[in-house]
Amino acid sequence: MIKQSQNQVVMTAVKTLEGSPWRRLKRSRTACAAAIVFFTITLTCWVGPIFSPYGYEQQDLNSGANHPTVEHWFGTDELGRDLLVRVLIGGRISIGVGFAASIVALVIGVSYGLIAGASGGRTDSVLMRFVDAVYALPFTMIVIILTVTFDKKSIFLIFMAIGLVEWLTMARIVRGQTKVLCKQAYLEAAKIAGSSQLRILTHHLLPNLIGPVIIYTTLTIPSVILIESVLSFLGLGVQPPMSSWGTLINEGARKIDIFPWLLIFPALAFSLTLFSLNFMGDGLRDAFDPKDSSKD
Repeated sequence: MIKQSQNQVVMTAVKTLEGSPWRRLKRSRTACAAAIVFFTITLTCWVGPIFSPYGYEQQDLNSGANHPTVEHWFGTDELGRDLLVRVLIGGRISIGVGFAASIVALVIGVSYGLIAGASGGRTDSVLMRFVDAVYALPFTMIVIILTVTFDKKSIFLIFMAIGLVEWLTMARIVRGQTKVLCKQAYLEAAKIAGSSQLRILTHHLLPNLIGPVIIYTTLTIPSVILIESVLSFLGLGVQPPMSSWGTLINEGARKIDIFPWLLIFPALAFSLTLFSLNFMGDGLRDAFDPKDSSKD
């Protein structure tokens, strides 16, 4: 009877997560429009350069920097390179870094927060004090130290530097939600029924954390893209011949008075992506808000 009761509670929570919130999300026109914009930009960044007649590093020194034309929709830079292709390739890197670092934050943060929240007591205290200590480290200094130590600025170094910071907030959120869930009656029933600690973590706690985890992951991606772009703008991120939206914006900002299109188009793609991701995150937050769930 106890096992049946606890399983019913878990299944009810999962069905609620899969049903009502997603229906509510579909009713949000802003979130749906933002999702369409984001996936269109992402798909264009990955597929667009394949069909472009211009290569990423293809130069036309005789042409130089030219404003947008029928042949070059976004214009060209000072070396005669097609800006549209460079923006699309830069989008691959920026969005790729955003997703890669967010996945790292998701895996480490959820695992760390789940263990800390479920363990409680001294273990929880020690684990969270470590999080506080890492939080106190200045992020820019971490990047500089890693750059000097490895004596090169690679994209993997950016993953490492951003990954060292972004999982901390995820761990705190998951730990707080886990401690709330541990006070629920169905978990006590699961313990009395003899469920192992691993089963409680994976079958009872984790399914009920999907909502907050999805929400924060969606909001983490634009944050990571912004961090990568800022680092590239400062010269600490992606280095030539590679380029991200941050490096393109940096190059365009230097020549905005002469060639404004070099800044306008990368900045526009960057802004549209951040706006769409933030609107998607807001839509997910509203959809999974338990206060709103009671209204259905």
